Amino acid sequence: MQEIYFAGGCLWGVQEFFRHLPGVISTQAGRANGTSNTTSSEYDGYAECVKTQFDPNLVSVEVLVGYLFEIIDPYSANQQGEDVGYKYRTGVYSLDEQHLSQATEFIKQYNATGTIAVEVKPLTNYVKSDEEHQDRLTRFPNDYCHIPLDLLHKYRQ
Repeated sequence: MQEIYFAGGCLWGVQEFFRHLPGVISTQAGRANGTSNTTSSEYDGYAECVKTQFDPNLVSVEVLVGYLFEIIDPYSANQQGEDVGYKYRTGVYSLDEQHLSQATEFIKQYNATGTIAVEVKPLTNYVKSDEEHQDRLTRFPNDYCHIPLDLLHKYRQ
């Protein structure tokens, strides 16, 4: 099992989408690359993200990044849907250099019609989100989500 972290706007939708993907073992809502180790501090530069544990024998990093690109506007900086701000930026984070290389290669090969705003960076800090944010759309399916419902559950079985 391996871990990678995906930021794609509001983490509720990203977690709901990723938890149903083939090869994904578990997901957890959190914050990537902020400076504090708590959710109760002032905003510290984090990106809302989903810690994604996956089986590399069942799904590759490139395929996972491709899934991310299905649910985001990769050209939009710091905004996905109605969620606006630096914490809603898009990104791929990992402690594994190979994951970052694979994500970067996917983006290079992506048929871009503009500048891709998805950052690919080493994970420097991770904080688990509060329980109220974990699996939020599973527990409260009518809450707001920037991902259209048909796309949100495209891979749910």
